[in-house]
Formats: sequence, structure tokens, C-alpha cells
Amino acid sequence: MADPSDLLIDHTLVLLRHSKAVPPETMPDLDRPLADRGRADAAAAGRYLVAQGIEADLVLCSPSTRTRETWQYAAEAGAVAADIWYDRRIYSSDTDGLLDVIREAPAEARTVILVGHGPGVPWLADELALDGTSPERVELTKKYPTSGLTVLHHTTRWSALAPDDCDLVSYVIPRG
Repeated sequence: MADPSDLLIDHTLVLLRHSKAVPPETMPDLDRPLADRGRADAAAAGRYLVAQGIEADLVLCSPSTRTRETWQYAAEAGAVAADIWYDRRIYSSDTDGLLDVIREAPAEARTVILVGHGPGVPWLADELALDGTSPERVELTKKYPTSGLTVLHHTTRWSALAPDDCDLVSYVIPRG
């Protein structure tokens, strides 16, 4: 009989780059809130998640003000999450650091949303997506602006997630 932990389970990983924030020269980077456009774009990201039927078991979020507000406005627009973890490692991580955070997601979580920053989020989307030739994949490697959102599917355990493990479902730039 197969070990239940070896069964293939469909997982969804959403990578969301925070929305447009106020300029950095006005305050410390960690404290920068969303600009008016950022609030509207974050709400648009939330509406996109609702339209796609994506409900998160877990949101992994940088503790910066702009990432917290990005998720807040997405949630106010209808995006759903059973739990939210704030992790400082997301704030300035490269792809390896972000993968470490994702690999700590509980095994029972089917859908995880990571709300983070550039350049880590764009780099991670590029590294995880298996298909290198689709128009969406080519586009995400060219530009991944604020509010950029990638939806990936995989059947790997979170703890074993590695480059090229995911199928790219969509890449969008929601605008409010």
C-alpha cells in the first residue's frame, strides 16, 4: 500500500508582488504604504483571485507595510485566506530564501499565496515555471511590475518544491 505522503496532491502557488507604494524617499522602506494606485491595483488582484476561484489555505506575507496593505486590499475585495503568516525573510530574499519560506508551509495546505517584493518574486516565478515558451512565461521574464501575479500548479510536497516543478497557469498584472 502506498504511503499517503507520496500521493500526488494538486497544489496552487500564487506569487503576488506588492502593489505600487509611495516613493522611498518619504520614509523608511519597510514603512512605505501603498499609493492610491496601489490600493486600487491590490483590490483588482483580489477580484482576480475571486474570479479564478482561488482561496488560500495560507498567505505568506512580508511584514512591510506595502505587502500587508496589498493583502488587506485584496481581502477587502473578496480574496480569502484561512491563515496568514508574516515572515521577515520574505522582505529581502532571493529565490532560495523564498523557497525556504514556502517549503515550511503545512503539508495540508493546498493553496498558498506569497506576497512579496521584487526582484525576489519575479525571479522565483521564472525559476519555478516549467514552460519556458508560452507567451505568458516570456512576458513574466520581460516585466513583472507591482501587482504582478503568477498562478502556478504543482504536485510536489511543499517541503520538496524545487525549480521547474510548476506548471504556469497564468500571469497577469491586475489594474484597478
